Amino acid sequence: MSNSSLLRRLGKPLLQPFAEFFQREASGGIILLLSSIVALLLANTDVGIGRYFPAIWENHFSIAVGSFQLEKSLSHWVNDGLMALFFLIVGLEIKREVLEGELASVQQAVLPMVGALGGMVLPAGLFWLVNQGTPTAGGWGIPMATDIAFALAIVNLLGNRVPLSLKVFLTALAIVDDLGAVLVIAVFYTQSIAVDYLIGAGLVWVGLLVLNRLGVRVLGVYLLLGLVLWYLTLKSGIHATIAGVLLAMAIPFRTRLTDRAAVQQRLNTIQTMVGTQSCIARDVSEELESLSEEISSPSQRLEQVLHSPVAFFIIPFFAFCNTSIAIDLSTLGQLTEPLALGVMAGLLVGKPAGVFLLCYGTVRLGWATLPADVRWSQLLGVSILAGIGFTMSIFITLLAFDGQPALQDSAKIAILLASLVAGLAGYGLLRRVS
Repeated sequence: MSNSSLLRRLGKPLLQPFAEFFQREASGGIILLLSSIVALLLANTDVGIGRYFPAIWENHFSIAVGSFQLEKSLSHWVNDGLMALFFLIVGLEIKREVLEGELASVQQAVLPMVGALGGMVLPAGLFWLVNQGTPTAGGWGIPMATDIAFALAIVNLLGNRVPLSLKVFLTALAIVDDLGAVLVIAVFYTQSIAVDYLIGAGLVWVGLLVLNRLGVRVLGVYLLLGLVLWYLTLKSGIHATIAGVLLAMAIPFRTRLTDRAAVQQRLNTIQTMVGTQSCIARDVSEELESLSEEISSPSQRLEQVLHSPVAFFIIPFFAFCNTSIAIDLSTLGQLTEPLALGVMAGLLVGKPAGVFLLCYGTVRLGWATLPADVRWSQLLGVSILAGIGFTMSIFITLLAFDGQPALQDSAKIAILLASLVAGLAGYGLLRRVS
């Protein structure tokens, strides 16, 4: 067995290459689209399960252990429970990008950060202008976020027409965008606070940070305390999914073994073992697992394990649950109301204008540089794709108009329509200019 084959065996659980991340997000976006289409079809048919489909999500399920009981509707379990894992992945991705990725240095981070800032402020401002003085003005956060899965799925359709540096820019921009959305949810869409539970959640999080500082690397300990953190956050009034991001910040990211010479020495030792007649496969496997443990981190391993279930099950299931909208003429008529107009204006005008104009101005001022293999027309195409809001936009809709299903449906339809137009327009422009 050569060193290269050993490295291949070690490689998968260690670092998550951008190409693998990109491919998985893109594939997840396709499944996300299909699940949304199926949900819309079921919600708008009276045949078979379609007759009962929208009401399924209101069935209640409970978890009881002794005197402890937690009861929620199925939709709440999806939105408050499963989506916490999505936010855990978001937190892990943000942490990775800040520590080692495209946001690790000021020079790399400036362009996507500036673009993300413009893509959050301008859409929110346009929504507020359209809705100021109305009961729906509180939905200004809806058009702020970009759905990375959908955007990368569309870029993936173009293959090598789109340079890798542009894909990296879009990914970094969407991750900064997600961070902004998380902050908006935590600060502006928390309706009431239970101080005792909030203090309890804070103490658990501090405990997690202390464990990190002490060098504890047993992932199970962090996940168990993370479950407690999720429950306390849920009861505190802050949306429970924020616990996922807090947990991600506390899980160790640094590896134990960082010296390349030491890694090479361990590989040579394993190579020598393989070359001896007395070699036992179990011993080689144990050595490989030990080395893998030392040159990966709990954060990296957890991200590797969770990414596929989140991309291929949790996010599509969230879409399946929250796009079960019965569409009729009265629903379509709501597209001319301020809420829908504000959402569409934010995603279709504010997003691309905010991203492109701030990036253009930053480069012209000399504060950042455009990647050498990227043209301005291509950056404009990606800026249009940033108008695909979908997952995070729908999530913020549920928070902004909690208990108001009519407003939620109106905003969801506007999000779906705007995301469709942004996807088609962005794809068309990128295909033409690339």
